[in-house]
Amino acid sequence: MDMLLRRSDSFPPYVTLKRSKRARRLALRLDPKDRTFHLVVPARMSLKKAERFAEEHDSWMVDKLMELPEPVPFEYGTVLPILGKNRRIHIFYDKTLRKTFIDLKDKELLVTTNKEDPSGRIERHLKKLAKEELHELAIEKAAMIRKTVKTVSTRDTKSRWGSCSSDGNLSFSWRLLFAPYEALDYVVAHEVAHLKYMDHSNNFWHLCRDLSEDFFEGEYWMREHGHELMRYGVSQDGLF
Repeated sequence: MDMLLRRSDSFPPYVTLKRSKRARRLALRLDPKDRTFHLVVPARMSLKKAERFAEEHDSWMVDKLMELPEPVPFEYGTVLPILGKNRRIHIFYDKTLRKTFIDLKDKELLVTTNKEDPSGRIERHLKKLAKEELHELAIEKAAMIRKTVKTVSTRDTKSRWGSCSSDGNLSFSWRLLFAPYEALDYVVAHEVAHLKYMDHSNNFWHLCRDLSEDFFEGEYWMREHGHELMRYGVSQDGLF
């Protein structure tokens, strides 16, 4: 079993170590959400060798971290691209309230709250909205091919934007809420197409194109810009 190790004073603060029995060589994997690198170390390799490897690649790691888009926190004045439209967060404080009220408008996300920092509640609201929208779209596309969706769930995944199980369970990253509509639509079409073809055959890709509003633009955006979705909600108190 692989074991994730704590950060060590021997490594930069943006590097974590992961011992792996399956790894045959050292490898660095960027986690854009946490803005860290996971250094995968073969189980029997010495940490001294891992330290030298990290030191040799330090400049490269810093360059890659600097290339990441700036974090976008959920705070007053932030503009979020929600469901293909830019909405500015407006927060109104009312100490007499017992709960937070959030309303999505055409150009605004209105938040009325008694919390000094309502970012957590804003994120919960957006996750709920993402699940509702993705569920509705998945059901709609599944009906087009006469397939049944068993469940639709949303998660905060780091490497997969969607998945489909053989028994009809679909799962999506809630961060697709911030993608252009054609990109979100493409990911849903991709997973719904797996309800019929559990592979990536030519038949699958033909169906995926048929189910997508704009397959080529959606696929291109997710491939080239999908990593940018990880910046939303990340604290500004990060590394840089």
